[in-house]
Amino acid sequence: MTVTRAYDELIDVLTCGATTERLANFRSSPETQARVGELIKRKKVGAVTREEIAEMEEYLTIEHVMIMTKARARQRLQA
Repeated sequence: MTVTRAYDELIDVLTCGATTERLANFRSSPETQARVGELIKRKKVGAVTREEIAEMEEYLTIEHVMIMTKARARQRLQA
């Protein structure tokens, strides 16, 4: 699996006319969550490659954007 799927999920939710509520409740697909979990496990045992480290960094970037997006969406829902 590549990071492309995670980017596609993010782009889909942002471009499909998502409501503030949908943004606040967005979750990555089970496949993406499983891949991130696998990478974390591999890193803990020292079996991660350079490519996988780069992949993890991309996931962290996506996660950061979504955390900020969800926080802003929740603020708007409470206003």
